[in-house]
Amino acid sequence: VPTTILALQHWKSFSARMKGLPVRVDYINRFRTSAQQTQILKDLKEGKIDILIGTHRLVSKDVVWKDLGLMIIDEEQKFGVNVKDKLKTLRASVDTLTLTATPIPRTLQFSLMGARDLSIISTPPPNRYPVSTMLQPYDEVTIRGAIEYELSRGGQVYFLHDKVKNIEHIADMIRKLVPGARVGVGHGQLEGHKLEEVMLDFIEGNTDVL
Repeated sequence: VPTTILALQHWKSFSARMKGLPVRVDYINRFRTSAQQTQILKDLKEGKIDILIGTHRLVSKDVVWKDLGLMIIDEEQKFGVNVKDKLKTLRASVDTLTLTATPIPRTLQFSLMGARDLSIISTPPPNRYPVSTMLQPYDEVTIRGAIEYELSRGGQVYFLHDKVKNIEHIADMIRKLVPGARVGVGHGQLEGHKLEEVMLDFIEGNTDVL
């Protein structure tokens, strides 16, 4: 997968799906310590790990598979040229499943040529509720009500603002409107590792409003 956050998300979903089965699922990214990574790579080489999830770290020379049978690549178009070349070498000898929500012309061309089989997931998961969109004038009472309602049902909130320069003022406003809410701030001018930490807090449920 292209990002450390996505690797962690996939690890959580795979672990939940495989719970109770004799399948060991692990992940490797820069959030793991050097000692943890060393142990994971050792277990992988010995065949003790059945499913390993990670970023482009998985195509490094020190990653040795005992018997790699299936490679799943999520959002391949987001990887750099060097990583794509290494993936091409790996996929020559194993079954490969490529996933994307935004197919690019090159990927579609492979499918149209018959070089790749194509499957389309056109329906949402069975428990997915339809999206409800409401357009209303800016009003702090409405904002507070919407946030409080979502938090009361155990949900989380994305609050989108279009200006980085005063985004902290918006965060302070939300804190005043909903004092009990844990508010985080993320934007494109944050350093990469800081933005990942902010996103990770949201994913793990440590932030109510992002």
